[in-house]
Amino acid sequence: MADVKEKAKNGKKKVGGFLGEFKEFALKGNVMSMAVGVLIGGAFSGLVTSLTENIINPILNCFGNVNDSEVANLSIKLGNTGQSILLGTFIADVLNFIILAFIVFLLVKGMNRLLEAGKKEEEAAAPATKDCPYCKSAIPVAAIKCPHCTSDIKG
Repeated sequence: MADVKEKAKNGKKKVGGFLGEFKEFALKGNVMSMAVGVLIGGAFSGLVTSLTENIINPILNCFGNVNDSEVANLSIKLGNTGQSILLGTFIADVLNFIILAFIVFLLVKGMNRLLEAGKKEEEAAAPATKDCPYCKSAIPVAAIKCPHCTSDIKG
């Protein structure tokens, strides 16, 4: 009963309580876009890993006469503990990160250029003059007083 009174006070209809709110949140454009971005990012990460392991590493190994297993097994042993620092794996991950960061940088830079081009077109399309409402003469958009009839221009 308190729910009905709350609805009447707010003037808003409460749809489905907690589950309704969750559905509204989950189906918003931002959340769905973020989910798609995470999925594509995961797939893209696999693609970059494949590029590194299958194309870049073999090219680098041609110059150093080192095969993939030697690079992957490159490690530093920590005393008699049986533990070791896996440098080869770390170097491969750093290389993957650098490639991924560079590609994301290029994508963001490209998107910014597209957005700037769109803004320039909008700015170019915006008129530089307007008509005076009293004498109908062309005046600058920012004018607050007409130079022809000396009328005050509102907004």
